[in-house]
Amino acid sequence: MVSLEEAVIARLKTDGENFEILVDPNLALRYKRGENIDFGELLAIDKIFKDAKSGEKASEQMMNTIFGTTDVYKIVQIILQKGDIHLTTEQKREILKEKKRKIISIIARKAINPQTNTPHPPSRIEKAMDEAKINININKSAEEQVETVMREIRRIIPIRFENIDVAIKIPSRYAGGIYGILREFGEIKKEGWDKDGNLLLLIEIPAGLQDEFYKKINGLTHGEGQVKILRR
Repeated sequence: MVSLEEAVIARLKTDGENFEILVDPNLALRYKRGENIDFGELLAIDKIFKDAKSGEKASEQMMNTIFGTTDVYKIVQIILQKGDIHLTTEQKREILKEKKRKIISIIARKAINPQTNTPHPPSRIEKAMDEAKINININKSAEEQVETVMREIRRIIPIRFENIDVAIKIPSRYAGGIYGILREFGEIKKEGWDKDGNLLLLIEIPAGLQDEFYKKINGLTHGEGQVKILRR
């Protein structure tokens, strides 16, 4: 548990009410990055305040009305996800850097250059974001900001989200355990076996993953698997 001297205030203002908690700034930063943390270590005091500086606690009735619970840890998660944390300048910089990296990763995995039907490398997406002077919102998740970023960088580079259907033929000796791996890429739409015992699959994946997908199939089958794009 963090000491009161080292704790900072995390605050959520909603429905005209104020909710505050006292948290370890470093653990709060890790939580913002998506890491799992021990809330017992995060909090200086296991209480939800209306005003942490004066020690005034939030009313249970108001917590039930707004959050549907009085469970401290559930409310802590909501405050951290949607509220503001009094972080240092360096901590805020680290959060923004991580969110930017995640946004770039999401776009690189899902988008293509429609002029060439090939994925954009992350470095090109980052350069376009910098040229568009995009400001990352520290209080929104990377996923929530992807559409806004895409809209802005379309002014800089040709880019769009697209899924493709891919047909795969996998020799039977490599078929065991492959489903879990393939589902990491997309949705398996059809499956069957041919007369030679090969596993046949039709899977829909984000177009930006095609190079990574080819490499994965090639590695899993030692070059014996076959991959063919059926639809763009």
